[in-house]
Amino acid sequence: MKVYEIKQYVTKYTIGQPFATEAVMQEGKPIQKKQIDYFQVEEKEELCLKYKMDSEDIVWGLGENQRGMNKRGGVYESYCSDDPNHTPDKKSLYGAHNFFIMDGEVGFGVFIDYPGKVTFDVGFTHKDILEITIGTTDVDIYIIKGENAREITREFLAILGEGYAPPKWAFGYQQSRWSYRDAQEVEKVAEDLLYNRIPCDSIYLDIDYMEDYKDFTISKENFPNFRDFVNRMKQKGFRLIPIIDAGVKIEEGYDVYEEGIANNYFCLDKKGKPFVAAVWPGKVHFPDFLNPEARKWFGLKYKDLINDGIEGFWNDMNEPAIFYTEEGLKEAIETAETSKNKNLDIHSFFHLMDSFRGISNSLKDYQSFYHRVEGELVNHHELHNLYGYNMTRAAAEGFEEIDPNKRFLLFSRASYIGMHRYGGIWTGDNHSWWQHLLLNIKMMPSLNMCGFLYSGADTGGFSGEVNQQLMIRWTQFSIFTPLFRNHSAMGTRRQEPFAFDGETIEVLRSTIELRYKLIPYIYSEYMKALLKKDVYFQPLAFQYPDERSRRVEDQLLVGETLMIAPLYEENAIGRYVWLPEEMLLWGVHKNHEGNYRVMEKGDHYLEVALEETPIFIRKNKMLVLGKTGLNVEALDHRELQMIAFVDTKASYIYYDDDGKTKEFRNGNYTEIIVEIEKVGEIFKIKAENRGNRTVEKLHVEVIDTRGNRRKQTIDVIHD
Repeated sequence: MKVYEIKQYVTKYTIGQPFATEAVMQEGKPIQKKQIDYFQVEEKEELCLKYKMDSEDIVWGLGENQRGMNKRGGVYESYCSDDPNHTPDKKSLYGAHNFFIMDGEVGFGVFIDYPGKVTFDVGFTHKDILEITIGTTDVDIYIIKGENAREITREFLAILGEGYAPPKWAFGYQQSRWSYRDAQEVEKVAEDLLYNRIPCDSIYLDIDYMEDYKDFTISKENFPNFRDFVNRMKQKGFRLIPIIDAGVKIEEGYDVYEEGIANNYFCLDKKGKPFVAAVWPGKVHFPDFLNPEARKWFGLKYKDLINDGIEGFWNDMNEPAIFYTEEGLKEAIETAETSKNKNLDIHSFFHLMDSFRGISNSLKDYQSFYHRVEGELVNHHELHNLYGYNMTRAAAEGFEEIDPNKRFLLFSRASYIGMHRYGGIWTGDNHSWWQHLLLNIKMMPSLNMCGFLYSGADTGGFSGEVNQQLMIRWTQFSIFTPLFRNHSAMGTRRQEPFAFDGETIEVLRSTIELRYKLIPYIYSEYMKALLKKDVYFQPLAFQYPDERSRRVEDQLLVGETLMIAPLYEENAIGRYVWLPEEMLLWGVHKNHEGNYRVMEKGDHYLEVALEETPIFIRKNKMLVLGKTGLNVEALDHRELQMIAFVDTKASYIYYDDDGKTKEFRNGNYTEIIVEIEKVGEIFKIKAENRGNRTVEKLHVEVIDTRGNRRKQTIDVIHD
C-alpha cells in the first residue's frame, strides 16, 4: 500500500494498481502510514473495509441513491443500472457516487475510487457495522477530515476540480416528453405554452427526431428543414434540446457506424470483434469512450447539430443500457421452447419468466465486452461506472473544440464522480409517485456533495399517471432545483402545464413565474457554490448542529438564505416544520405578493394551500428577486427586489455574469455587496457594485424580528 497526502486534510491510500479514473484532479506527496485510518481491512479476492458505528452516527452521501439523506440501514450497490422501477428495495440507480461522510463524535469522509462494483452495507447486516466490499484489490481510497460535515464536503469538492457551469438560460423552465414525433407537434407545444403565458426556455427532442433512432441524424420526414425550424423556434423564445444515445446502429452506409468500424472505435467482444447489443434502433455497437481517439471522434459528431443552431444536449442510455444481446435472447427463447407443452410447476414457471426478465441489463452481458486501454483489453465490468462519465466527457471536450468560449447545456443519465466537470445529471426514469417526490427532495444534497450541482428530476414523474395535486406539489419543489424539467413517457397522461384544468394551469403558471423571479438568487447561489467548491443544497445539519436538525430529512437549505419545506403527501393541506432558529415565512400565493410571518424556533404545524409555496428566509439573510418573463433572455435585471429578514445587521453578495461565455473564469463577473444595519429604529442600507454588469436600483423590503416592514429604494454605487 502506498499513501499520499493530497492536501492537509485529505489522505490517499493506493492499494495494488488501480485504474486511473481521473475523478480526483490533485496529486499528493508520499507519506508513511501502515493502515487506513478508521477501518479494519480484510484483503482476499476482494477488498473489505469495516467500521464500527456509534448509535448516533449519521451517514450522509452516496449521491444518487435510494432511502434517506441518512443512509444507515440500507445496502447500496454502486453499479450504474438502467432500472426504471425505483422501488425502495432497489440497491442501485443510474449513477455511481462512492463518497460518504461519517458524521458523529468521530467525523470523516470516504471516497472509494473504483469504477467497478462497490457494495456499501451501512448497518443492514449488522446495525452498527459499516462494511464496504470492493470488487477488486486494486483501488484508491481517500479519507477526508474536517471540523464538520460541511467542511469535509468542501475539502472533498476541492480535490475534484472545477464544476460545470451551464448557460443562464438553462435555469429556465424546460418542457419535454417522449413522443413529440414531428416539428408540427413541437411547434404546437410551443404555441400552447405561449397562449397560456407559461414561461419556458427549451423544448426537448426525444428519440422521435432521429432517422430510425440513429445518433446525429434527423428524420427528414418528421423534421424537414431542421436548421430553419431550430431558428424559428429560437425566435419564439425556445431552444431545442436533442437526445443523444450511447448505442450506434449497425447499418451499412450510416457514417457514424462506418467511421467507427474503420477506426476501431467500438468496444470489443471476447473474439476481438465489435461487441453487438441491442437498444432503440435494434443491434448496435458501443463507442469505446475510454479510448481518447474515439472520445474525440464522437465529441466532434455534435458539431453538425450545433451548426444547425442547437445549444444543448442530453446524453441517455449510457450505463450503457442493453435491451438484449444475441446470446441472451437465444437462451431465453430456448428456455421458452423447452417449456412448450409442459406442466410448469412453480419453479419451472418462474424460471421461464426470469429468463426473459433478466434479458435486459444483464451482468453477464456487461462481463462480455472489452475496452482498449493503452493497447490492452480490459473487461467492461471492471470499468462499468466510467462509461456514461466518459460519453459526457466526449461531448464536453467536443464543445471545447467546436466553440471554446461558449457554454452549452449538457447533462447525462449515467455518471461517476468527476463527471461533474463536464455536465450535470438528471435522476433518470422516475414514476409519478408521491414517494418519488420525497426521494427527489432527499437526493439533492447527496448529489451536491458529490459535485453535481446542476441536477434535477423529471418533474411530475416520467412513468405512470400524474394527477393535478402531484404535478403542482412537485413543481413547487422543482422551482428550486437548478435543472427544472417536466418530462414524461409516451403513453402516459399528458402533463405539460397547459394539459390540466383551468385552475391547475393558473397555479402551475404562477409557480413557474415564481421560478423566473427567483433566477437572480438561484443563479447567484449556484455560481458562488461552483466557484467556491461548495454545495447549493444542504441538509439542515450542515448549518445547524443540534440533534433535532440532524434528523430532519424533508427540509432543505437552498443557498445561504432560504430553507424550504415542500409538501410531498397526497391531499395534504399542511405539514409539520422544524425551525432551528427564528425565521421569516414568505407564504407565496398566486400573486407572489409578500405574506410574511415571523416564526419562532421550534416545531410548527404549517397550513399550506395547494396554490401556496412556503419559503423560509433565515435570520440576517437576504433574498434577491427579479421580475418574471416568458424566458430568461426576456428578464430585465436592471432593477432587483430584495427581501431581508434582519435583527441587527445583514450582508449579501449578489453574483452575476454574462451567462453565455466562460469569461467568469477570468474574473469577468459582477458582485454587488449589499449591507443592512439597524441603527436605533432605522435600517441603513448600502449596495456597492464590483464588476461590469449593470444593476441600477434595488427595491429593498426589510422585515425585523417583530414583523415590522420597511421599504426603501436605493441606487447601486458603481466602483
